[in-house]
Formats: sequence, C-alpha cells, structure tokens
Amino acid sequence: MFALLSTAGAVCCRTSSALRSGARGQEIGGDWTEPRGREARWGRAVGWHWGGVCSDVLSVVVRTHGGRLIMEVRASCLWVADHANYVAINAKAIEHVAEHMQGAVPSVEWDFEKIHFYDGGPLTAQYMLVLDAMNFCFWPDDELHYEHLARGLRNALVADPKAFDADRLQSYTGPMLRKLLNWPRELPLEEERARLLREVGSVLAKNFAGSAANLVARAKKSAVDLVELVAGNFPGFRDHTVYKGQQVFIYKRAQIFVADLWGAFKGQGIGEFKDISSITMFADYVVPAVLRAWGILEYSPCLAEKVDSQENIAPGSEEEVEIRACTITAVELLREALSNRTGEEVTSVQVDWWLWSSGIQSIKATDYHHALTVYY
Repeated sequence: MFALLSTAGAVCCRTSSALRSGARGQEIGGDWTEPRGREARWGRAVGWHWGGVCSDVLSVVVRTHGGRLIMEVRASCLWVADHANYVAINAKAIEHVAEHMQGAVPSVEWDFEKIHFYDGGPLTAQYMLVLDAMNFCFWPDDELHYEHLARGLRNALVADPKAFDADRLQSYTGPMLRKLLNWPRELPLEEERARLLREVGSVLAKNFAGSAANLVARAKKSAVDLVELVAGNFPGFRDHTVYKGQQVFIYKRAQIFVADLWGAFKGQGIGEFKDISSITMFADYVVPAVLRAWGILEYSPCLAEKVDSQENIAPGSEEEVEIRACTITAVELLREALSNRTGEEVTSVQVDWWLWSSGIQSIKATDYHHALTVYY
C-alpha cells in the first residue's frame, strides 16, 4: 500500500503494484547470505551496494547541511549504512518513489489530527518540551498511541495552566503521570517517563529560569543550536550509541522538539528557525516500516523474521542501529532526489512528516520493529 497525502493534507491510499514490484526483488537480484565476520555486507552478498554516486551525493549533503552535531548525525549514520550487515538501502527504489511523486512532497499540516496544545505563546514551548521528553515507545500497549500522550497533556494543561511549571515537573511519579494523562493502567516505561519529566523540570529551573521559551530564545533562531542546547543540557535527550566501535548520533527527540516548535508556530515567533532545513528526519519505528513497505529499506532474512514476528530487538544492537541509521540516510537520499526534480530545496522535516503520516494511516502496527527504549 502506497499512501499519498494530498496538498490539503487529506489522505488518499491506493495500491501501487508498479512501485512494489519495481522496488523489491526485480531490481535487486540474488539470494541472501547471512553475514560472516565484520566485513560481510548485504550489498556484497547480492552483488549490489548502495554506495557509488549516491554515497558521493550524500557526502556533499553531510558537509553542507547543519552545525557540528547535525553533521555528526548525518556522517555517523552514513558510516553505518556503508558498513551495515542487516539493512540495505535500495537506491533504485528511492529514484522510483521520487519519480512516482514527480518531485513533489505532499503538504502535511503539523497538527493535522488536531491533538496538540497551542496558545501562541511560551506555554506552548513548555508543552512541546514536556511532550517530546516522553515521546517514545508506545507499542508495548496496543491501545496507547502518540495521540493519547499529546491529547492527554493538552487536556491537563487546559485544566491547569501551571501543570508543567518547573517545580511541578520535578515532583512527578509514574502513578501521578498516569493520572495526569487519564490512562487506566501503567504506561510503558512509566517510571522512565516520570524520571525524564523530573529531569526537564530540574534543568529548566536551574539553567533557564523554569521556562522552555528561554531555552528556545538562547538558540537565537537556530534549529541546529537549539538541538545542541537540548542535547547538552538534558541527558535524557542524548540519543547516541556505539556501532562497531564508532559513535553514532541520532538525537530523534531533540530534533523533533525543534520541528514541533517550527510546525506549531508556522515558522514564526518562538518557532522561527533560519536553518530548519539543517536538521534530519526523526528515526523512530514508523518511518522505517514505511520505507521497508516501499522497498527503500531491505532487511536480511534473520532481521526480517525478527521484525515480522514482533520479536524485541535489543536497543544498541547492530540490527537496531542499522535500522535507525539507514532510515536517516535513506531519507536524506530521498530528499535529495526530490529536490533535484523540483529544483527547490525539500527539507528532511517535510519528508519525515509525509512518511510518518503515511505510516500511521497505511502501515500496520505489527510491521514496526520493536525496541524497548526511551529514545523513540
């Protein structure tokens, strides 16, 4: 199923047999061989590798987009993609999707589901930071989704505008959070969510006079600087790991906080960032499932079996890191392909929102990879 979003944000789902057949099998020949040793490659196993021209293009993107931290995200994820054993990027499928889209990325409104709090002022920034501090790991509860967190926090703030004051945040426990969200049972990773809330309250009180808006102001309208400020001040947002001895940076929740502000404020006021095009997509478990369904990501048989059987994949394992890093790299390549067709800059945020919106409406939850983690 290839879900397309119209320019008005409405959803139109339709079958695209050409996309599926062109992206899977037909363009990638050969049989899988499981990796043997550190140098085994999916690409080498089947006589195809994603590098070459695409690697050269992305290397330019790495050098020209973003500040130091964001460059490290792109560069480290590119390195993982180039050394991956379990996940491959199908460059032909990327071109096929870009051609199918005729270079245009469907417009997706930031709050197309109408579930977020917004008052046009500092309280919205406070809400966004609280939301993205806990924006992870919904899948263990079949009935819990992102919308429940976003709407639950919105309702709590409408009922009590001081609910997210820094001193209040520092006192939250798991049961208190559950009550705040009006959720009938224990949340997945509930105590971790409460701990991260307390961390947000403590850091805001200590470094930013209790205000997320002050945090944003310190970045001086730079998305890159705000990501670095968030990662530098809030340990719970430091989404990085080690892969084959190399440090890999992802920073999903730090970057999505910036994008949420930009989307909520429509690029104005608190949400104005002169370099929003510098940040990457937000590597979660929805977008990889979309890219896999479209043939852009290919999994080895052993990884495919784990994902399809909903087996938990260890956070920080080679398989999990490859899924996330290859997702970021694939979206960068797709963004470049779309930009080249239109002659206009397409941002990773636009592509992410399009893919994520398509995923939650056309991809089954059973297609997501499962990793029990606070990062996504």
